Amino acid sequence: MSSRRVVVTGLGAITPIGNNVQDYWRALSNGVSGAAPITQFDASKFKTQFACEVKNFDVTQFIDRKEARRMDRYTQLAIVASDEAVKHSGLDLDKINKDRVGVIWGSGIGGLKTFLDEVTAFTKGDGTPRFNPFFIPMMIADIASGLISIKFGFRGPNFTTVSACASSTNAISDAFYYIKMNKADMMVTGGSEACVNQAAIGGFNAMKALSERNDSPETASRPFDLDRDGFVLGEGSGALILEEYEHAKARGAKMYGEIVGCGASADAYHLTAPHPEGLGATNVMRWALDEAGLKPEDIDYINVHGTSTPLGDPQEMKAIQNIFGENAYNLNISSTKSMTGHLLGGAGAIEVLACLLAINEGIIPPTINHFTDDPSFDPKLNLTFNVAQKREVRAALSNTFGFGGHNASVIVKKVD
Repeated sequence: MSSRRVVVTGLGAITPIGNNVQDYWRALSNGVSGAAPITQFDASKFKTQFACEVKNFDVTQFIDRKEARRMDRYTQLAIVASDEAVKHSGLDLDKINKDRVGVIWGSGIGGLKTFLDEVTAFTKGDGTPRFNPFFIPMMIADIASGLISIKFGFRGPNFTTVSACASSTNAISDAFYYIKMNKADMMVTGGSEACVNQAAIGGFNAMKALSERNDSPETASRPFDLDRDGFVLGEGSGALILEEYEHAKARGAKMYGEIVGCGASADAYHLTAPHPEGLGATNVMRWALDEAGLKPEDIDYINVHGTSTPLGDPQEMKAIQNIFGENAYNLNISSTKSMTGHLLGGAGAIEVLACLLAINEGIIPPTINHFTDDPSFDPKLNLTFNVAQKREVRAALSNTFGFGGHNASVIVKKVD
């Protein structure tokens, strides 16, 4: 298994700060916030009235109107991002063995808006069941991976990972292993989420998980800041084409990086709160490093989970210092959620993309919205506050942690 190397040959993104990879990276490196008042519904009665929405998205520019109406927004975003990644990879679909190409996608919730709309319509009626015949296939979390395979004719392994905010990182990890185990030569992987709706905002508000900084949405996501008050909900999708190294080399594909290690762990501690000593986060990074055969000093950049919550941010920093020791001071660390908001199950995909782009561009995207130091964080840590920094990035690690204690990490590096 270890002889098969896995490289990334295609990227796709549709995010709150850019509707393709190029625009996403430009906004990331320039520290642009995607947060603004919610436009998808009237949020005036909610405690949180803003989010990081995908902007200027006309699905009919990408998908036939009739077909798009049979998809939840999270699936539409998945199709658009995966289409960009396939085109970006330079694949000739007529020259590959589609039995050896699979799709593993991640989504924490799936079609929540579809579920909300259908149940709301039913409760407003006279009790007669008049449900959309596409209700179930639009809602289920696995439909995005199914429709991606149908679009391209990819007949290899196909499923969806669901592990809350770690979902798309787990999807990328599983895709990596399927290629390593010689069960596929290529995989479309990543994740998507579209939960800017009444149910999600209301539910997260009830948990007191969201920022309520309605007077300044663009500065509301402030990881590591003393005055952070919760995360900002985001939506979007990220897609990667993973490919076996020799397969990619044979077709002359550009390689944006190599996936060399993955980790998965559980906190086994609490429904929503992280382990107070960062135990699960410590384990997941250790295991990713072990699989990659790398030492702490080999990592230059960590794209942290960094959601801007009072509990989550300190525990992740504690875990990083547990693993990296003195080498933690040589790292660049940043949370791109300060710009994109939290894409839930789609977060890992766009954040692994950020790591790959950092490697290729030699730029560390910043943690924006830092105003006041939190004395609980070691001041010697380089959290890349407010402004991007230039740096050669040989290897980068991406962390995602989800409700239920799910932890996942992926390490990417330059291709030798």
